[in-house]
Amino acid sequence: MALSVFDLYSIGIGPSSSHTVGPMRAAHTFAAGLAADGDLPRVARVRAELFGSLGATGHGHGSVKAVILGLEGDDPATTDTATYDARVATILETQQLRLAGERVIHFEADDVVMHRRQSLPAHPNGMIFTAYDEERAELRARTYYSVGGGFVLDDTQVGADRVVVDDTVLPYPFTTGGELLAVCHEARLSVSDIMLANELTWRTEAEVRTGLLEIWRVMAACVEEGCHHEGVLPGGLRVPRRAPELYATLSAAGSEDPLDVIDWVNLYALAVNEQNASGGRIVTAPTNGAAGIVPAVLHYWVRFVAKDLPQEQVDDGIVRFLLTGAAIGILAKMNASISGAEVGCQGEVGSACAMAAGALCEVLGGSPEQVENAAEIGIEHNLGLTCDPVGGLVQIPCIERNAIASVKAINAARLASHGTGSHKVSLDKALKTMRETGRDMKTKYKETSRGGLAVNVIEC
Repeated sequence: MALSVFDLYSIGIGPSSSHTVGPMRAAHTFAAGLAADGDLPRVARVRAELFGSLGATGHGHGSVKAVILGLEGDDPATTDTATYDARVATILETQQLRLAGERVIHFEADDVVMHRRQSLPAHPNGMIFTAYDEERAELRARTYYSVGGGFVLDDTQVGADRVVVDDTVLPYPFTTGGELLAVCHEARLSVSDIMLANELTWRTEAEVRTGLLEIWRVMAACVEEGCHHEGVLPGGLRVPRRAPELYATLSAAGSEDPLDVIDWVNLYALAVNEQNASGGRIVTAPTNGAAGIVPAVLHYWVRFVAKDLPQEQVDDGIVRFLLTGAAIGILAKMNASISGAEVGCQGEVGSACAMAAGALCEVLGGSPEQVENAAEIGIEHNLGLTCDPVGGLVQIPCIERNAIASVKAINAARLASHGTGSHKVSLDKALKTMRETGRDMKTKYKETSRGGLAVNVIEC
């Protein structure tokens, strides 16, 4: 099962990788399949059914809008976020949808069905798409699962166990933290070196570097926009954006607070996740709900650690940071889960915290053993974290949770950097514990908004 760094980091839209990006990709795939097989001219109607966590919290996560635009042929990386809502409104008002961007069909709001308490067998985030002809005869039906981080599997791929099958032979294969440390030791390479060597199986080094620096550019643009976009987040909670005010406060001259750096890290995370909550352009890292952690910690390194380095060395560090974080994210995806609907928020914020901690440790000069230690600390202290979004929106507690986990990741990296890399609990054991904890966790705590804060906070 070969995974690329660009599988863990992908440019998309908010507010959720599993509930927005995944459904859009599934709908896009379904529509494209109709076109490729020559069935498109015969389609008169399409029905989309969302099950489990998608059905329970899909409205708050923008799943319906994502499905509609995915059917029109939109892709999360390129869809126009500025016209997103207006286009959906027009489709529903006119009851006309341009399937795969070509075939105009009748489409009503009821053509997207939300099954709030019914699930499909393979994963909590299941979808069924069905196309009909003029006589309502079924032309095509497909089942898809949005398994976290924007990954989508169909019902023929579910045996892949949360990862898309890729039998590419890598120069340095690893499926566990122990194996990763072993190949680092044998090859005398860093974690980022191992990831880069594997990535060269698919792309040139120049393409990898350019692609990762583009990922960083989008992350930085998201922070910049979030720092200046005032107002209230969409949805019934009426949550005010805090990043602009905090940015103005921190930018004012005269502060001598030695802990200002923490405030800046908090700001970076808040800015990203407020953009995500409003459906803006973000980078899945490894999910949308946890998208603020990796960029917040990378901003910390760029601004406060590498501020005096030449730009080329800064760029080198950014690339190594993202490569290292991806290695840890791959381990989390392969051996546990990055899906809040499957294991709770420990799989999203916990995995992102581990990724950022290990990545920061490497660019701080940490050995592979110290990197693994930092990642383990990051995940260990998020074990048991539930996914309980109030009102089904990726706002409370999600936005603050990213800020807290970003600071936690920095602390984990610094703690590991001062150690030898030797520790009692391995990353593999922590990930195994996360998976087992998620299996034991009640469904109501796994992105259904039927437990935890979601039922103990009154919506206003």
